[in-house]
Amino acid sequence: MQYEINHNDLALVLALVRGRSLARASELLQVDISTVFRSIRRLESALGSALFEKSRRGYVPNEVAQAMAEQAERAEQALGAARMALRQGEQVVSGTVHLTCTEAVLHSLMLPALARFMPGYPALNLELSTSNNFANLSRRDADIALRLTDTPPEHLVGRHLGSAAYVICGHPDFRQALHDDPASVPWVAPDDSMPDHVSVTWRERTYPQVVPRYRCSSMAAVAQLVSAGLGVAALTDFTACDLHGVEALSAPLVGCSTEVWLLTRPDCRDLRAVQTLFDELTPRLRETLEQVATLS
Repeated sequence: MQYEINHNDLALVLALVRGRSLARASELLQVDISTVFRSIRRLESALGSALFEKSRRGYVPNEVAQAMAEQAERAEQALGAARMALRQGEQVVSGTVHLTCTEAVLHSLMLPALARFMPGYPALNLELSTSNNFANLSRRDADIALRLTDTPPEHLVGRHLGSAAYVICGHPDFRQALHDDPASVPWVAPDDSMPDHVSVTWRERTYPQVVPRYRCSSMAAVAQLVSAGLGVAALTDFTACDLHGVEALSAPLVGCSTEVWLLTRPDCRDLRAVQTLFDELTPRLRETLEQVATLS
């Protein structure tokens, strides 16, 4: 008969994956080193295949061991949530929610909001990914998306949080030169991977003579170059407010505002963990966008 792994097997593999050595695994499991050694050899024999490769880096898990460790972590999280529910009652929110947004939005909007309420939900776990692609939600790779768009996909549901304006921003040393001759200032812009980005179409329409000196594959990278003082760029107002030493060097750019949406799939609306995130994120993100709009 094929060997059926049990909870102790998963705990053993997880300890060795985390510890990378017999000594550290024995500490995590609170047993002696020889017990860990015999147990892992017995498990590998029962499974008929190795789980770890011994090297100078310690015990390196193969794909099977890594998969077992991931399942062990999920079991560990579920057990922790169950224990917390018994202590605190049925009101505890637990589970894992997959959340996606762009890297620039993650730093400027999402992380400050999460920092304000996530400590109050110790049994709620987040998996964050940065992507511009709505297909992440469609393929069920994510549960919630924070997106800048005027046309959210019809198959998704969500909440309109407000709007964001674009401004030319950079270090204040560029202000006068930008006013006198925009083409004389080094510009930072998205590269050809984002040909239809609103900042690109605006610049090409307004300043056709400008040739960007720096091109980046993400708006987060554009923001970092601006923050480093390498040039100016059209960025969202909330991004400009988040960059040290950077100021808005223009009024909001005409025709460049965009709506901000928190979106999910219809089948996720009734999931308690997803609904909790929606309810916590919505007022905080709206407040941030309103504060930024007041400063613009």
